[in-house]
Amino acid sequence: MNVSIVILAAGQGKRMKSDLPKVLQPLAGKPLLKHVIDAAVTLDPLSLYVVYGHGGDRIPEVLADAPVTSWVLQGEQLGTGHAVQQALPLLRDDEIALVLYGDVPLVRRETLSRLLLLASAEAMSLLTVMLEDPTGYGRVLRDPSGRVLGIVEQKDATVEQRNIREGNTGVMAIPVKYLRTWLGRLRNANAQGEYYLTDIIAMAVADGIKVTPLVALSVAEVLGVNDKLQLAELEAETRKTRARDLMLAGV
Repeated sequence: MNVSIVILAAGQGKRMKSDLPKVLQPLAGKPLLKHVIDAAVTLDPLSLYVVYGHGGDRIPEVLADAPVTSWVLQGEQLGTGHAVQQALPLLRDDEIALVLYGDVPLVRRETLSRLLLLASAEAMSLLTVMLEDPTGYGRVLRDPSGRVLGIVEQKDATVEQRNIREGNTGVMAIPVKYLRTWLGRLRNANAQGEYYLTDIIAMAVADGIKVTPLVALSVAEVLGVNDKLQLAELEAETRKTRARDLMLAGV
């Protein structure tokens, strides 16, 4: 399987209340984005692209030594779908595109490997998570048989849909030959006026392309960072994980 990875790292991170771009905020001694790049590299992708925006050239300058094939500038932040569109000219139709996020630093190699095994030239996969409180997450819509039908974002969800506990992490593996078509169909007629990458799920279903969900085993590995409190919580989680690993290793 030919895999290229696209990491979305263009968000402004206003809630951080910091001049430092969100994806450069430090976690366990290195920038958030570097954690994601390190996880991505272990998958041995053909190419690794980082879509950046807020913070300008500061991000590629700070991470100049990172094994990134190309840094792709998103001039305007018009949504996740628009962000992936910026990297689309660099992707080949015979590839699977794995989409990751620069502010979701603890995603594990094992999880991503499992997700890729569920994707193929004729099937896509997405990573979901079961949450006690899914506020802020897009909800995964399924039919009575459990088949995924689409994703509805929080701001566009009905009261009934907001009761769904399965949240969308945004991480997905997509055959590029279909991704190219679906991105061209995206529209921004939604509450945020953005081009949602998640809208391609319903397009895949409509086109008869298999969509296979993978539920994350750990909530911590798919948590994003939007403010200093969440950053501190992930710092604590990182220390706990390292301590557990050391104890299991007999250290």
